[in-house]
Amino acid sequence: MNRPQARPRLPTWLVNREGNSLLDHELKTRFRSLGLHTVCESARCPNRRECFTRGTATFMILGNACTRRCGFCAVETGRPESMTTLAHEPEFVADCVAGMGLKHVVITSVARDDLRDGGASHFVRTITALRRRCPGTKVEVLTPDFKGDRASIHAVLDAGPDIFNHNMETVERLSPKIRPQASYRRSLDVLREVSESSHGVICKSGFMLGLGETEPEVKSLLGDLRRAGAQMVTIGQYLQPTLKHSPVVEYIHPDRFASLRKFGESLGFLAVFSGPLVRSSYMADAVAGPILA
Repeated sequence: MNRPQARPRLPTWLVNREGNSLLDHELKTRFRSLGLHTVCESARCPNRRECFTRGTATFMILGNACTRRCGFCAVETGRPESMTTLAHEPEFVADCVAGMGLKHVVITSVARDDLRDGGASHFVRTITALRRRCPGTKVEVLTPDFKGDRASIHAVLDAGPDIFNHNMETVERLSPKIRPQASYRRSLDVLREVSESSHGVICKSGFMLGLGETEPEVKSLLGDLRRAGAQMVTIGQYLQPTLKHSPVVEYIHPDRFASLRKFGESLGFLAVFSGPLVRSSYMADAVAGPILA
């Protein structure tokens, strides 16, 4: 019987000890009381305690069960919640954001391929609730691909987010293995649709290193993102959530992240946030602040 190999020890630059356990617990308790989910917890983000201590979080709407099974993601795959059960989620998110006093909020979701619009209308209701309850808060959405449906993409755009993020996750060669129910080219098309719209929204994307990609492939991905119109990009280290997920091929040294940041900036991105512990919404307020000012 073949047993999964143990994960290698993390290098020191991938251990985040920032944060206060008491504040972490208090914020988790608040989310539980409202029945809300965060990608910080569901995806086992290494920065969760630091962000919760800062009083920030990335809200995950449309429940806590994803209809896709990506090789990198810790979010549960299973039967999704009924939309009737989730009817009050947009208002609860808005109430929580108001209570936390957030000036910048990131809203993401599980993939909901069971819904005709992929959950776009729920994003719209959430953005609308935030605009009504927290008019001064910048709203960033991190969406699934909605199966490339233009109507769903434009419905979210029409709701008026400040930043529209859709992640590429990995290079083209590895995409079919890491994201079997997604498509590299379809994700680029989503970003192109966003960047070419007349809404004036900031177009953002992100991806991981350490899955076996090569330097030329990473630079090709960055070039594809710029040609698709992405203006912001995040680059971080992939960490294996469990032994059932795709293994880490390599832990990337911080110097390489710094080099890729300079390369990305040379391509004309407004912001390149690149580092081992960087995640799509990590320090999103600080990264986007100068651009949205």
